[in-house]
Amino acid sequence: MQHVEGEDNRSEARAAWARAQGAGPGAALIARDAEAFLHQSLSSPCVSTIARAEGIWIEDLEGRRYMDFHGNSVHHLGYGHPKVIAAIKDQLDALPFAPRRFTNEPAVALAEKLGAVAPGDLSKVLFTTGGSDANEVALKIARAATGRFKTLSFWDAFHGAGFGAASVGGEATFRSHIAGPLLPGAEHVAPFHCYHCAYGHPGPEACGLACAKMVEYVLAREGDVAAVIAEPMRAVPVVPPPGYWQAVQAACHRHGALLIMDEIPTGLGKTGEMFAFEHDGITPDIVTLGKALGGGVLPIAAVLARRDLDVCGEFAIGHYTHEKNPVTARAALATLEVIEEEDLVARAARLGEAAQARLRERLSGLASVGDIRGRGLMFGVEIVRDREGRVPAPGLAEQIYYRSLAAGVSFKISAGNVLTLSPPLVIAEEDLWTALDHVAAAVEAVTEAAGLC
Repeated sequence: MQHVEGEDNRSEARAAWARAQGAGPGAALIARDAEAFLHQSLSSPCVSTIARAEGIWIEDLEGRRYMDFHGNSVHHLGYGHPKVIAAIKDQLDALPFAPRRFTNEPAVALAEKLGAVAPGDLSKVLFTTGGSDANEVALKIARAATGRFKTLSFWDAFHGAGFGAASVGGEATFRSHIAGPLLPGAEHVAPFHCYHCAYGHPGPEACGLACAKMVEYVLAREGDVAAVIAEPMRAVPVVPPPGYWQAVQAACHRHGALLIMDEIPTGLGKTGEMFAFEHDGITPDIVTLGKALGGGVLPIAAVLARRDLDVCGEFAIGHYTHEKNPVTARAALATLEVIEEEDLVARAARLGEAAQARLRERLSGLASVGDIRGRGLMFGVEIVRDREGRVPAPGLAEQIYYRSLAAGVSFKISAGNVLTLSPPLVIAEEDLWTALDHVAAAVEAVTEAAGLC
């Protein structure tokens, strides 16, 4: 094994990208952005600009176009889907806003539609303006229904940037800066595919079920946990081992805890099922949705709960100004209609399977590729220093990212070293294969340049 070039200075690739942008209007806008906005990890300073977004494409001020395989998980339908745009325009003319305590047809119709789409008895709904708020509403419902205040969640999970959502989340980026204690009672355990599971022995499936037993161990020891809140599939992405969620749900039932599934990035067909938890043969007690629910245009999220969990009528658990906004509701209704009419759930399953097969065929022999995994149109390529040890190689992943961006493909790096590819469900097959070829070429070029054997 040779020394891996480019691992010592992870900012080198970003600096080269910035130099390549030149001194045009894009660079000027990025500088203005950096001056005007509070800086934060993962957001500011920005990597580029957007002047136009249409379908699977985003375009910067210099006219460079990128296929968007990130989109903050809002772009299931791509950008500016004609049916969603038309629905929003019609609703703006008919009824642009509804104050609290007044209902309206689009909001009620959306709540009814979500209840009909969801499996089981997940038919009582509340809307929020973002996923973080939806998760906090779900936690309030769990506390009220059980009379308990503790929660159990997973290290490395993400449930939003709000104070309560960050408390149950497990990403250090959203927790480490907060002075003083987070939300009381927020307990954490190792997730499936933890470090030992990924790189140790026994294999991932056996270890994953051992992690499920740890959930039960903590539920039994704590004795007063209101809910387990989790992502059904980690958006890193990592797929749970067979039987994992069935074991966790059974443990919740035995110990009186509710199971909350955060489907904000994974729901609405992205994984090849309408809800990602459907892959695992369970129906949780509460589900949260968001991101793509607004059709890639407007912010709306939702909480879906069993009817018997409608126990909060004497106090406010959301009370948001835009709780029943008719415009965002109409955008969400149009989004659901497009998903059904264009059979996008089945399409995501079919294209995702083919995409992973294509990547494995081309990349699985490279020393820098540790794993290729995912469900539907949410899949990833793990970049490592060597395939046997699977030691993460974040510097190489960053170089691959900027090479891909220069070739016209934008995506996200998760967990520091996983190329996370999440194309819109409406992507044309030829565009999908072109994008994957660009990413594969970037992986091959960086691997060769690093001198990996």
